Amino acid sequence: MRRRALLSTTDKSGLNEFAKGLEDLGFELVSTGGTARSLRDAGRAVTDVSEVTGFPEMLDGRVKTLHPMVHGGLLGDVRLLSHREQMEEAGITAFEVVCVNLYAFEKTVSGPHSPEEAIESIDIGGPAMIRAAAKNFANVAVVVDPLDYGPVLEALGKGTGETMRQGLAAKAFRHTAFYDSLVSRYLTAAAGEDELSETLTVGLRKALALRYGENPHQTGALYVEPLASPGMAQGRLLWGKELSYNNLLDGDAAWELVADLPPAACAVIKHGNPCGAAAMSDCGESYRVARLADTVSAFGGVAAFHGEVDRKAAEAMTEKGNFLEVVIATRFSEEALDTFKQREGWGQNVRLIAAPLPPSSPSLTFRSIRGGMLVQQTDEAPPADWQVATRRQPSDEEWEALKFAWAIVPHVKSNAIVVALKDRLLGVGAGQMNRVQSVRLALQQAGEAATGAALASDAFFPFPDSIETAAMAGIRAVVQPGGSKKDDEVVARADELGVAMVLTGVRHFRH
Repeated sequence: MRRRALLSTTDKSGLNEFAKGLEDLGFELVSTGGTARSLRDAGRAVTDVSEVTGFPEMLDGRVKTLHPMVHGGLLGDVRLLSHREQMEEAGITAFEVVCVNLYAFEKTVSGPHSPEEAIESIDIGGPAMIRAAAKNFANVAVVVDPLDYGPVLEALGKGTGETMRQGLAAKAFRHTAFYDSLVSRYLTAAAGEDELSETLTVGLRKALALRYGENPHQTGALYVEPLASPGMAQGRLLWGKELSYNNLLDGDAAWELVADLPPAACAVIKHGNPCGAAAMSDCGESYRVARLADTVSAFGGVAAFHGEVDRKAAEAMTEKGNFLEVVIATRFSEEALDTFKQREGWGQNVRLIAAPLPPSSPSLTFRSIRGGMLVQQTDEAPPADWQVATRRQPSDEEWEALKFAWAIVPHVKSNAIVVALKDRLLGVGAGQMNRVQSVRLALQQAGEAATGAALASDAFFPFPDSIETAAMAGIRAVVQPGGSKKDDEVVARADELGVAMVLTGVRHFRH
């Protein structure tokens, strides 16, 4: 029985060399349309699929390989006498190698395109051939990745192809599952269907291998979702050693926060929570002011900037006594890069990342629990209908401070309390089991600067004790969602203490 290989690819990289290697091993090459033309132009001898099927390509190329003469050759188990007899009777020759990669659906829908172009970029024959060959991996080597061409040729030449076929089949099914996930997500959105449908298919591509996960005994990697909104995962490492799992987690927290602050703002994150934030006239000044909120925690933290890091900002971060694990910005000037590289002592250790700012439109976020996955939209709350609940109205400056604090509080782990002025974070209380303890921690961090400042809470105050504690420290304005059974008592106590209170009606838990 002659050896036969079927080749049908969109990505032609390395294809000619692979085809020549197959020819040298005695394979007959069978191919389709553009792939056949490409191989002939390169000097390869090719049999058209239409010669195998006895039918021309039809319906604008939608039907060319969907035929028993092709799929019989892919699915026939030549180890079985009954299969060999049926194939011989039908004139079907088995394929030993199938090399297929798919229409560029992802590329099409990632740029400007019409609905018709998206539909015509959905491959049908390709996935069918891949899946058929992968099911029959006992007899067929299925190749979907040009990076595998060399190892496959080497294995076929040594007669050891059977040892790699199951691995190739597993990769093939990952390939088609990923492809189908992109199509299903795209069509779900285009049809206006609920993203959280009865089944949810999410295709992820490995972007970065990590040395380990959260701790050295855990494995980890970064995967990206090609059709998702961009953010930290799409960042480019411009300088420094490889990123860690924890760098990426803190980097994402910093990047999401700073995107909600004005241009030139800076956010500093440590262990997932803000320890500093400021919105001054330039990035350098924003960093200096942000760091003052908690200089101890800021050391070894992650700094993110809403805009370009220039030389002035780089000099602020590389001053004596500072150290940062990661710096993220939309851009870095050449002077800024040089400043970091020349920083004696830790210049090699800081990671500099240029990343696209995440959009304010909702997208899905995923969080695993053992045995399952929690899925929700990102916390992109609609404009809140703020209502002043107390007799005293906030002053203009207090309004600005309340807005700044409220922009930060969704990025703090609950129970979350933020103390701020109109342009800087003063104190944070994060992750406490009761709200009044978060209030105490935020006020302790703010110190004397809390006098005249604003306080934001991610959820309602269940009792007036938090307001009493805040007022004793000098807080003059509070913003919170409201919704407690004791709202009337809380507001009444704020009135007694001369504290202005605003209710938003929107909660921002972050667990």
